[in-house]
Amino acid sequence: MITLYWHPISGHAHRPHMLLSLLELEFELVTVDLLKGEQHQPEFLALNPFGQIPVLQDGDVVIADSNAILVYLASKYDKSQQWLPEAPELRAQVETFLSLAANRLAGTASKLRAANLFNRPIDRPSLLQEAAKLFAQLEGYLLLRDWLVGSHPTIADLAMYSYTKLAPEGGVSLKGYPAIEAWLARVEALPGFVPMQLSNVGLRV
Repeated sequence: MITLYWHPISGHAHRPHMLLSLLELEFELVTVDLLKGEQHQPEFLALNPFGQIPVLQDGDVVIADSNAILVYLASKYDKSQQWLPEAPELRAQVETFLSLAANRLAGTASKLRAANLFNRPIDRPSLLQEAAKLFAQLEGYLLLRDWLVGSHPTIADLAMYSYTKLAPEGGVSLKGYPAIEAWLARVEALPGFVPMQLSNVGLRV
């Protein structure tokens, strides 16, 4: 049995949750109570010494970090190689978006949302400006294609989806980005897609 240690409001945890479902794998979700600090308890730190979710346990294999979990699941369980293409140029493009999700997206839209959820102090104007720049660039990129890499969905789309979808919770409107909204809808239409739990913060209030 595959076990995913997660929390329903975590966009990072939503990424592997989507792929597990899209691959039609049997898995168990174990919620880590972040507010109670369960991620810092010895039992959890034995799985991930960095004290972060998500963590995937597949038999004796333990993988931490959402993007690493996506790579692992696609490499092991997707025999069609749709989700992580074998061609070097396509795989490199996928890696580009995994890095974008882990850096610019996590450092802007995700940080703005977390500030609203947990009342954290941030440099909001600067982060809003950087998020708008990122989404304007993504909008231009998606005007010419349905998926981020190649002609079908890959883990690049899953890595970028969650915190893009959640951007309004950080105060970032997506209404000016029709290509992004159409891409989000395409991801949501995939057989086996599981929606992200939304919160009433930011523009969703």
